[in-house]
Amino acid sequence: MTGLPAASTEMARTESTSTEAACHSAQRAGLPRLEAQLLLLHALGRQPHERAWLLAHGDAPLPSTAAQRYHALCARRLSGEPLAYLSGQREFYGLALQIDARVLDPRPDTETLVDWALELLPLGQAVPVLDLGTGSGAIALALQQQRPLAQVWALDASLDALEVARANAARLRLPLRLRHGHWLRGWPKAAGSPPAQADPGSALPPLDEPHTPPAALGLIVSNPPYIRAADPHLPALRHEPQQALVAGPDGLDDLREIIASARAHLQPGGWLLLEHGWDQADAVAALLRTHGYQSVTHRLDLAGHRRCSGGQQAPA
Repeated sequence: MTGLPAASTEMARTESTSTEAACHSAQRAGLPRLEAQLLLLHALGRQPHERAWLLAHGDAPLPSTAAQRYHALCARRLSGEPLAYLSGQREFYGLALQIDARVLDPRPDTETLVDWALELLPLGQAVPVLDLGTGSGAIALALQQQRPLAQVWALDASLDALEVARANAARLRLPLRLRHGHWLRGWPKAAGSPPAQADPGSALPPLDEPHTPPAALGLIVSNPPYIRAADPHLPALRHEPQQALVAGPDGLDDLREIIASARAHLQPGGWLLLEHGWDQADAVAALLRTHGYQSVTHRLDLAGHRRCSGGQQAPA
């Protein structure tokens, strides 16, 4: 593999390589130690939580088939493919999610959005919640797991993404309600709102979902596409679905649509919470205020950036 040292190439060819030597070879090729260990565990058919096994069995011989698999995984990771796509797993808010190239790899910063949503969702109440652009279902499933009585809906324009979300919900035994659609087009509107505009996508089957979507939601959350079309970092994200990343020249196209339409679907006092780019907080706050949201505020991500913004529908 281009970019791997000779020691790593040899690792894929011999049965005499130990697990520790294989891991060191991957590190010399440029992988961080943790990633090298996690990929080695995956190549061995072990789980991410078994890192202690690697430390205790560093001199264990690595079978040639596992060595070849490990070499291929390292090559793909060094080419920029997300670790979660290679292992098929990503932990998010304590949930072990199955992830593949049909959906974005959930980022730790998105847990900020979940934290904020949980602050607003009381325990023991059946609040209707909608996660727009659910992808793998990470946000929706975290909310459903933490607030079991909440009625959490997950919507996405991609049927492939909804299949991933459905598989995660089934495996985690969480009652997620899935819906196919493009943002809020065709979603029922709360009483007193203008009639919903017809949208061809809204006529598509709701994945056999037997429940009727609630017209008045207590909370809408979304981590929509927000990267600028000409962003120089996009090539580094080439392995992930571009339609889930890019949102027009300024990265605000989808945020504009969601903000403009969400108030018509919120209960009095309901909230809209959004993730966005680290430098988009002022623009998003201005959009929220322009469209009549109250109590507009922000939440900081792990790096201290204003990563999430939200606003409230006027209370009754």
